[in-house]
Amino acid sequence: MTELLKYNPAAIEAKWQKKWEESKLFNVTEDDSRKKYYVLEMFPYPSGRIHMGHVRNYSIGDVIARYKVLQGFNVLHPMGWDAFGMPAENAAIAHKTHPAKWTRNNIDYMRGELKRLGFSYDWTRELATCDADYYKHEQQLFTKMFKRGLVYKKQSFVNWCEPCQTVLANEQVEDGLCWRCSNEVAKKELEQWFFKITDYADELLEFCDKLPGWPERVLTMQKNWIGRSIGVEVDFPVADSDLSIKIFTTRQDTIFGATFVSLAPEHPLTMKLCAGKEEEASVREFVERMSKEDKATRTEDANEKEGVFTGAYCVNPFNNNKIPIYTANFVLMDYGTGAIMAVPAHDQRDFEFAKKYDIPINVVIQPPEGNIEAAEMTEAYLKEGVLHNSGEFTGIKNSDALPKIADYVENNGLGKRQVNYRLRDWGISRQRYWGSPIPIINCDKCGAVPVPDSDLPVVLPLDANIETVGKSPLPDIEEFANVKCPKCGGDAKREADTMDTFVESSWYFARYCSPQLASNMFDEDATRYWMSVDQYIGGIEHAILHLLYSRFFTKVLRDLGYWDVDEPFKNLLTQGMVIKDGTKMSKSKGNTVDPSALIEKYGADTTRLFTLFAAPPERDLDWNDKGVEGSFRFISRIHRLVMENLELISSPAAIQTPDELSDEAKALRKATHKTIKKVSDDINDSFHFNTAISAVMELVNKLYLVNLNSDDSSIRWALRTALDNIIVLMSPFIPHVCEELHEKLGHDTSVTKRQWPKYDPAFVVDDEVTIVVQINGKVRDKLIIAKDSSEDVVRNIALASEKVQKHIDGKEIKKMVYITNRLLSIVVTK
Repeated sequence: MTELLKYNPAAIEAKWQKKWEESKLFNVTEDDSRKKYYVLEMFPYPSGRIHMGHVRNYSIGDVIARYKVLQGFNVLHPMGWDAFGMPAENAAIAHKTHPAKWTRNNIDYMRGELKRLGFSYDWTRELATCDADYYKHEQQLFTKMFKRGLVYKKQSFVNWCEPCQTVLANEQVEDGLCWRCSNEVAKKELEQWFFKITDYADELLEFCDKLPGWPERVLTMQKNWIGRSIGVEVDFPVADSDLSIKIFTTRQDTIFGATFVSLAPEHPLTMKLCAGKEEEASVREFVERMSKEDKATRTEDANEKEGVFTGAYCVNPFNNNKIPIYTANFVLMDYGTGAIMAVPAHDQRDFEFAKKYDIPINVVIQPPEGNIEAAEMTEAYLKEGVLHNSGEFTGIKNSDALPKIADYVENNGLGKRQVNYRLRDWGISRQRYWGSPIPIINCDKCGAVPVPDSDLPVVLPLDANIETVGKSPLPDIEEFANVKCPKCGGDAKREADTMDTFVESSWYFARYCSPQLASNMFDEDATRYWMSVDQYIGGIEHAILHLLYSRFFTKVLRDLGYWDVDEPFKNLLTQGMVIKDGTKMSKSKGNTVDPSALIEKYGADTTRLFTLFAAPPERDLDWNDKGVEGSFRFISRIHRLVMENLELISSPAAIQTPDELSDEAKALRKATHKTIKKVSDDINDSFHFNTAISAVMELVNKLYLVNLNSDDSSIRWALRTALDNIIVLMSPFIPHVCEELHEKLGHDTSVTKRQWPKYDPAFVVDDEVTIVVQINGKVRDKLIIAKDSSEDVVRNIALASEKVQKHIDGKEIKKMVYITNRLLSIVVTK
């Protein structure tokens, strides 16, 4: 009998996973009579095994999904696979197999792991981005974007990873290293396909302020990446030359103080200006060195400012001063024009550079009071002031001078007003095999011609021979590469590059709405019902890459008439990492924990519970083996409490609501309703699952103290009611054992079909309150008395207190002020 009462997670979890699958419990369809809720975790790359980061991410999403179902929502909770990409290609080559086979095997294994964890996914909506039925629609979208002018090809310097043998987008370079393999990234000139994300820069920036459900940190990162700056472009003629340098500045009020110009090392004029001069060799060495450095690091405030004189000069068109031209590490070709005017007196970076290379400093803004001398400056003057040594603008407040000087620039043909962005168009060409083919045919006569819709998808040949890392076989496969031009019928070549895998992940959330639809990307009625995603969950590392691209795609799809959705994700939760031994879990560090081993030993519910209880979702989770054991013990305590008292709480007296409750039963009822409120508030307000679980733990502790040996039948009802509510409250967290105990209590439907418990406000109000007693502003006592007691009662109790008497004895009470249920303030003579 004891063995039968023992918590056996393996048997329980297998039983209920089978029941859920057979009953299609989590399969959903559109239902206009019900309010929808779309919860989605970022889909995984099928690397072969899930890790604890996956478990945490998906457990968070599953709690939200199950909670919303219990609240009566029609919940869409799908899962799929981000299946293309370099890691699969490289791993397949290493294991002497094909990427398609490697990926499919991994998907099969990982699907099994996710099912073992009991996540409430609608598996009928499963998708893999490597399916031709999926990327066919992506290719069709590409051709529509091409016709709309949102796709173009150009020769450009790109980020090149030699080990991966492919191009990286700016967002995929982290500290000068490839985000995939962590090797050094270099610059290489290639012809590449680009998406014109810059056409949407203003809207992407504007809508950052229309996403209240997103973390401010993520929005700030996106705003900074888009980097909108309002200023002017001005031409600085190169001395003794027909050339000119176009600079961009947001501080035209300081233009009279420019004492040198700085070019980005990548600027086309950098090497041209020093050609044949004695400075050429040093400039070349500097340019080559800068090409290997991370751009973000180059522009950091803490990074040392360095550069090289080009041997050339230009003329400041505002005062005709001849000033030197340098190439400097802090100037980027990707921003503005790749050239800046340098004003050491009013820019700290320029000040440090000028001091280092002994360049003159010219003060052109003086503070309202006092006078600054350049020779005495120890740092740049950055505050507001009045223009000085600035021609006709001298004496004007610098803030007022900004539009006036912009007018002067335009009226005198020196340049124009300009809005610039840090954001650059998205380079999507990848020189790899395992990706979606770019649907373009290159014809010598007609140029780049999009593949007609009737010929889509351009299917990636799965019989390709993949043997060498980084070498795509596509250009050498005759049946794939050699085609006829759709326009003129002549011989042509198919585009051999494949798309960046971030293209697939930029619209997958929409495909889940109607994943089986063959005729279009998605069904309009389905997306009208389900979109936008109500709650999106994933790591902060995707703040720029995936999330920005998804926002861009959503707006493109809107403008191409697919839907009327402006933003893909209403709310965003960025969960923290799983930390072990002081650092993020990773195979390379040897500090990983295998979820399968945990499930084998403790069960899926325990594995889920620990990841949810150990820390709030947005915080990093520190791994603790004892914490896992504690989670197992807690589940066992709930299981034992039900099973050992099953006969008692299944009796008619326990099931039927009694006419009267004993004091103990009333106290238990109050504790139950308080727990319902606490758990509901913690989930609703901030997804603080850890404190919600803690509240249930406290209630369970109280239940173990209940005296069940008395003749009080009402306590049995109160106990059963408490346990029944605990089972529903905990079912989003530990669904298997809750289903089992729900059944044991005599319910014949899934706990998922229940309604989320509601608390009675009358039962969550405390009968007693703590009144603080102050004497002359100092706390002298705290009284626990009946709530809403009259002021006279509170005064009498306070004045009878020994602690109070000690401070008022022999003194005159001048005044007493009572704030109901909170404070009694007594003022006495000193």
